[in-house]
Amino acid sequence: MFDMNFYRGKKVFVTGHTGFKGSWLCKILANAGAEVTGYSLNPPTNPSLFEIAGIDKDINSIIGDIRDYDSLKAAFDDAQPEIVLHLAAQPIVRDSYKDPHYTYETNVMGTVNILECVRQSDCVKSVLNVTTDKVYHNNEWEWGYRENEPLDGFDPYSNSKSCSELVTHSYKNSFFTDNTIAVSTARAGNVIGGGDFANDRIIPDCVRAMASGNVIGVRNPYSTRPYQHVLEPLAVYLMIAQKQYEDTKYQGYYNVGPDDCDCVTTGELVDLFCKYWGKDAKWENNAEANAPHEANFLKLDCSKVKTVFGWRPRWHMEECMDMTCRFSKVWLAGGDVAAEMDKEIDEFMKGAN
Repeated sequence: MFDMNFYRGKKVFVTGHTGFKGSWLCKILANAGAEVTGYSLNPPTNPSLFEIAGIDKDINSIIGDIRDYDSLKAAFDDAQPEIVLHLAAQPIVRDSYKDPHYTYETNVMGTVNILECVRQSDCVKSVLNVTTDKVYHNNEWEWGYRENEPLDGFDPYSNSKSCSELVTHSYKNSFFTDNTIAVSTARAGNVIGGGDFANDRIIPDCVRAMASGNVIGVRNPYSTRPYQHVLEPLAVYLMIAQKQYEDTKYQGYYNVGPDDCDCVTTGELVDLFCKYWGKDAKWENNAEANAPHEANFLKLDCSKVKTVFGWRPRWHMEECMDMTCRFSKVWLAGGDVAAEMDKEIDEFMKGAN
């Protein structure tokens, strides 16, 4: 699919590096020999993958708010990055209902701030803004959304990421037309994997239930989502960033999701978790009568990224859940989390190349 040796010695700026996906991304890049600068708030959860895996030992970690342009600009100018991967966000749908102002500030103005840093630089060659599959106007269709479908997320989180897409489109059209800087967005589906400790996410809820000896409570067992292992979209992000660095013709807007066979209901996902966890793991339906609106059915059409890059998903849901449970058991047993990350990254990359 692509050669990780490309990243050896490359200066990469990652926003949101203390989060779940950001921690895995920094681990991949550090293992590849990149010079990584991360800019983010303190880890959003306790425990956090960033801390238990010691990610700060592998990179230059700067704690700062993406909304603070002056602080961000100082870190950016000091790093002089060639590649920018923008992951910083308020990523939880339910939290966006509780604090929409913060969500829009972070997800929209945060995007403006990082693109302003890029606009005023002379070092950047490749930029990727990571958004979400929820940017589309969701008609609850049974087929996947394509990149040319209307953008209009329903809830404050989804809508703010739609706005982040539009901000990126505007900057690309207004300031980056000379093809010296390649700019893309990646619209990824739901990710699972070891080290996610967020609230209101199904796999962390499953692991917490197992740790406390409880039955797993499932809030939306019949909702269909495009689940994939966290390494899947991260590999695609790195592939897009590399390819457009080498040739700007590859810049664009890309869906990143699993094959149709891996678009499962939340109930089916938890069934798989129970299968691979073992030890009499089981779940119950805890549907809420007056819960905030969340999409019931959502799929992506990933034909574009497959056609342009020849990409194919590496792991299906069985393997995704096997890896997720394996990681979580290592952590609960007090094992070497960083070594487990390295092992899973090596296994994934051997099959992805």
